[in-house]
Amino acid sequence: MAVVSKSLDKEQDMPSRRVFSWLASMGLFGSAALAAVSDWLFFKPRVTYGPSARFAIGKPDDFPPGTRISRDVERVCIVREGNRLAAISTTCTHLGCIVGISDTGFSCPCHGSRYDQDGTVTGGPAPKPLPWFKVTLAPNGEIEVDKNAQVDPGTYFNV
Repeated sequence: MAVVSKSLDKEQDMPSRRVFSWLASMGLFGSAALAAVSDWLFFKPRVTYGPSARFAIGKPDDFPPGTRISRDVERVCIVREGNRLAAISTTCTHLGCIVGISDTGFSCPCHGSRYDQDGTVTGGPAPKPLPWFKVTLAPNGEIEVDKNAQVDPGTYFNV
């Protein structure tokens, strides 16, 4: 009867180089696949898209002289004085509430800020005036407002 050493039994329990290489490559492949999937799952921005910052408001004839129309979805007030149009923000500069149109200008129902017809602060906690937005005429003849482009207060678009 032959005597088998204990060191030979340990060698038989260890995987061969081929098996070790296969396991290592599968582990590397699995790690790369997991990294790719985690990039796709976790680093993709989860944003909700709101209305476009540039939008059409209608034809110039839709706004007779003396018009002040609030557009709540876009949060702007369209003002027409004579042959000039302007778009003034209706978002209060204090905490972002929607301001309403009043006889003297704008008023915020949340904390009492008051603005005159041009959006200048006349009272309340608002730190700055309401911004004015760029107004242009689109090729199709409609008036467009671009909320990404602020203009100086008192800047009108000639119709």
